[in-house]
Amino acid sequence: MGREFTELFDEWSEHYDRTVAGEDEEYREVFDGYDRILEAVAERVSGVIVEFGVGTGNLTEKLLRRSDNIYGIEPSEGMRTQVLKRGLPIVLLDGDFLEFPAVPEPIDAIVSTYAFHHLTDEEKERAIALYSRLLQPGGRIVFADTAFASAEDRLEIEQSAERAGFVNLLQDLRTEYYTSLTVLNKLFTEHRFAVSFTRLNRYVWLMEAVKQG
Repeated sequence: MGREFTELFDEWSEHYDRTVAGEDEEYREVFDGYDRILEAVAERVSGVIVEFGVGTGNLTEKLLRRSDNIYGIEPSEGMRTQVLKRGLPIVLLDGDFLEFPAVPEPIDAIVSTYAFHHLTDEEKERAIALYSRLLQPGGRIVFADTAFASAEDRLEIEQSAERAGFVNLLQDLRTEYYTSLTVLNKLFTEHRFAVSFTRLNRYVWLMEAVKQG
């Protein structure tokens, strides 16, 4: 359920913001247009928002310009510590995509950036099924994350990382649970969402899914 990555994020929490700012050459292309990517997610939601994988609170700050009713779910204690330092007016909870404290009011939107790939495809389906039960018709899921348009797309990206000598990035691409748009489309559709995909950089796709009646 992504909890196997918690220790990594505890260690990463102190310098995460430097990574997304492009200081790490290996991951610079992954985070290309980072601020724009967060804006693309935030501008599509309002009302009662649940954010999974809050990290250091970068997306959260943008969400707060559109809503004052945000529940942030974050499994990493190190990341939660960074969020608390910012003093953001949200309800911050220890949890993950599948196991989290109950939100005591109807949810309008569920959002996340750079995190859904921490679930296996089976876990992704369980998560989407859960969110389908939590959202009313018209409610939406808006995620931005790395995914692959095709097997050829995945191979080309992996080979590019290998040619560049990006050992850590290549290992991530081959060992974490990145999936395809075909699989994601199937999972969302089966659980009564109309979904669209928009490419935001070479690695990251915006996934916007609206619950159907």
